Amino acid sequence: MDLGLKDRVYIVTGATRGLGLAAARELIADGAKAVITGRDADTAAAVAADLGPNAVGVAADNSDPETAARLIATARERFGGFDGVLISVGGPPAGLTADITDAQWQAAFDSVFLGAVRFARTAAEQLPSGGVIGFVLSGSVREPIPGLTVSNGLRPGLAGFAKSLSLEVGPRGIRVVGLLPARIDTDRVRELDALSGDADASRERNAAAIPLRRYGTPSEFGKAAAFLLSPAASYLTGLMLPVDGGALHNF
Repeated sequence: MDLGLKDRVYIVTGATRGLGLAAARELIADGAKAVITGRDADTAAAVAADLGPNAVGVAADNSDPETAARLIATARERFGGFDGVLISVGGPPAGLTADITDAQWQAAFDSVFLGAVRFARTAAEQLPSGGVIGFVLSGSVREPIPGLTVSNGLRPGLAGFAKSLSLEVGPRGIRVVGLLPARIDTDRVRELDALSGDADASRERNAAAIPLRRYGTPSEFGKAAAFLLSPAASYLTGLMLPVDGGALHNF
């Protein structure tokens, strides 16, 4: 199936590792070009070099108010325009309600929530018809995840914002979509498993609760993201797509 990604240009934040990198890799494999970001300039450049000539790496912090405009300008300078963004940021700190300080809440809000809102708003102002704004969120949008209080607090709000934005920009031909990963086999998920004190037992227990009885691979997530961002999904907007092996219990 041709997804129609050839020569389309995307900005993918948080793409030097994990889910952002998985999405960027699949977009580029299908012919797209991508500006990828990470906090460290050398790492971003090295990852982009590994992805090939259709990628450029830029150091960026989503909490910086200037980031969105700078990345859009980079996409235009390097690739002649931009057709979409995928907003992915590292997971906020794990912990129960009593464990999370005000400073941690504020830092997570600035990066995970406000940074994403600001980026989406800036992209929406400049995307052409046919453009797309994607969010990498979490299954916590629909079901709270024990021990991830900050994610449980912020991700559902972003999903609500994404839905509102889809209603506002839809008449201009711009789509807004979200992805809800669960146990995808990334460094972040392995770190969460290790918090239990027995990573192997935690992984076995969590996999047993997934209907497919295994963790997803980064490639499986990346392929779902590439489809949702592609012209092949041109009539899909305002939706949150679980990529979770059936782990969510609701529809």
